[in-house]
Amino acid sequence: MIQYISTSIQYFMLTYLTIQVGYLLFFSVAGKIGRKISYAQAKTLRKIRIFIPGYKEDSVIIDTAKNVLLQNYPSEIFEVVIIADSFNKSTLEALKTLPLKVVEVSFEHSTKGKALHKAIEATAHEPVDILLILDADNHITEGFLHAINNAFEQGYEVVQGHRTAKNMQTPFALLDACTEEINNHIFRRGHVAVGLPSALIGSGMAFDWQLFISLLEDIGETSGEDKEIEFRLVRLRKQVAFLDGVYIYDEKVAKTEVFSQQRSRWLATQVEFFEKYFLEGWVQLSKGNIAFFNKVFQTYLFPRVVLVAALSLWLLFTFLFSTKFFGFSLGLFVALAIALILGIPAKWYNKKLLMAFLQIPVALFSMLKAMMRIGKARRHFIHTPHGDSTQNN
Repeated sequence: MIQYISTSIQYFMLTYLTIQVGYLLFFSVAGKIGRKISYAQAKTLRKIRIFIPGYKEDSVIIDTAKNVLLQNYPSEIFEVVIIADSFNKSTLEALKTLPLKVVEVSFEHSTKGKALHKAIEATAHEPVDILLILDADNHITEGFLHAINNAFEQGYEVVQGHRTAKNMQTPFALLDACTEEINNHIFRRGHVAVGLPSALIGSGMAFDWQLFISLLEDIGETSGEDKEIEFRLVRLRKQVAFLDGVYIYDEKVAKTEVFSQQRSRWLATQVEFFEKYFLEGWVQLSKGNIAFFNKVFQTYLFPRVVLVAALSLWLLFTFLFSTKFFGFSLGLFVALAIALILGIPAKWYNKKLLMAFLQIPVALFSMLKAMMRIGKARRHFIHTPHGDSTQNN
């Protein structure tokens, strides 16, 4: 009986790991062989509003605002709205000298969804065509708004830009940047290549104005408002375009403690939506809504760093105690390595990348700490500080 239970557990683990690796490899290969989509120059210039919510982001918000205001889009048809939660008075005064709008907000329990609601209330009397959402540390390339407008000209109502690293000065920041690019490759480029919607990422997202208002309705207290919006979009069977190579520059985490805090919030969000949509995912699949089921399926997956660690430990276990599974497990490990390596830009392959890979054990330890904080992250807002990207623990 003990032998039967042990064998059953081993088969279950092998099956679970195989499904995860197969999923990542399929979309990684699809992203590599799929063609990059470009959109023709639009004949109509749509009115664009940019929301930049920030919580205690005094160190980065001024530079971000100045960067966004440099867009080569006609100034009379795009506006910038800073949603300022708990900013210093001096920061607010500096922002008000710039040609933008400041919406001050304050909550007992802050969330991005609440901040966006308040900004909509403050601007609803002046509707626009497109709403772009950026994070307080984001910088965008000069033609970013034109690229969004071009995609909307083709009939898209939701567009996701290509978020990439603004800083890679430390090995840990470079490792975080690699994670970002792998996710872009698999969950955006790869998904679009097979006809599925691009995943959203929380910033660099553009929406039809009226659609976004409806999506944000009753968003609740969740800290994963972008994921909740994604589920609502795929339920409506909306396509999401990915602006591959149209960059939003985002500050990467350079400190292990900040990495752990950030991942606690992300893991808590994953657990939240696993619980919320597990059953509906199968219901939507029975209705032919593959995109919705795919989004739910992603909540079943290990984070990439955890999957590498889990597969490494499994490989060691099979080598020592279950050699009949070792060959297949080694093949899985190689397949996972290929899936992840395909997502890292070729120009990044140098000595610095090797140093970044050496940070994987540190990242894994930080992920373990993050897992222990999931309960706290589900009850409280966890802020990821920006503006100190040059140091590492």
